[in-house]
Amino acid sequence: MAALQRKTGLGKGLGALLQQDDIGTAKSTPTEVPVAKSPASPAGSINFIKVEQISINPFQPRTDFDEQALRELSESIEIQGLIQPITVRQVGKNEYQLISGERRLRASKLAGITEIPAYVRTANDQQMLEMALIENIQRENLNAIEIALSFQRMIEECSLKQEELGDRVSKNRSTVTNYLRLLKLPPVIQAAIRDGDLTMGHARALINVGEVDKQLFIFREIVEKGLSVRKAEQLVREVQQAKDKKQKGKQDAGLNFQFQKIEDDLASKFATRVKLNLKSAKGKGAIEIPFDSEDDLSRILELLDW
Repeated sequence: MAALQRKTGLGKGLGALLQQDDIGTAKSTPTEVPVAKSPASPAGSINFIKVEQISINPFQPRTDFDEQALRELSESIEIQGLIQPITVRQVGKNEYQLISGERRLRASKLAGITEIPAYVRTANDQQMLEMALIENIQRENLNAIEIALSFQRMIEECSLKQEELGDRVSKNRSTVTNYLRLLKLPPVIQAAIRDGDLTMGHARALINVGEVDKQLFIFREIVEKGLSVRKAEQLVREVQQAKDKKQKGKQDAGLNFQFQKIEDDLASKFATRVKLNLKSAKGKGAIEIPFDSEDDLSRILELLDW
């Protein structure tokens, strides 16, 4: 199987990659692609490395791999060989650490491949984390939660600001912010996003809801009723409007209480019923002090020092 891998594993795809890295001139047949075979692999070269010598990247942001997709890729590799090399860094004699390509490495092991082509690069831990994240975002379609967790790690461990992170991954700051806000959602909602039961569009609608109980209510409505993103956004607006109306009702109730107290105090002062009439939301209005006779009017005027 290893012999078959050496013969067919490179192909035209790797030839194109070789041209990009200026390592050599790609030929039309895979046997003519120059491949380094020295145990001490110089940085930037491409080598056949035994899979048993490659350890998993501890900074790998991907945590879930679709088993069916892995089996399909494994079958393809078994027949066609590995077209796209993985990327590693050398950490000792015949010891390598994966930078990117864990899915390809796993599928190659399933196919029984004993050695695979790999780029050998020099990278420190920060570069390892950045390179693994960027490579996976571009090629492996991480779910939104994995991306958010990776962004958070880069900010915390690489001391990057959101704008700097956006530059690294070619995304604007608002996009980075929206991903990071996903991590503030309740765990059950994060799990649904991770498992593909909730789209990023649904998630963006939910992160605009402040209260956890309302987020969970809308989430259950989305799942149980199969709401589209547009319907979910509409539900969010309705919930927010109900909240605003409730708050306004509380404010009005407080204002009415204050006016009632003023009316009661004035009624006590003038020994007659007093009415406050509001004529606008800005506080304009009038005070009505009724009287029963001229004598009653004179009494009230005396109290007003008229």
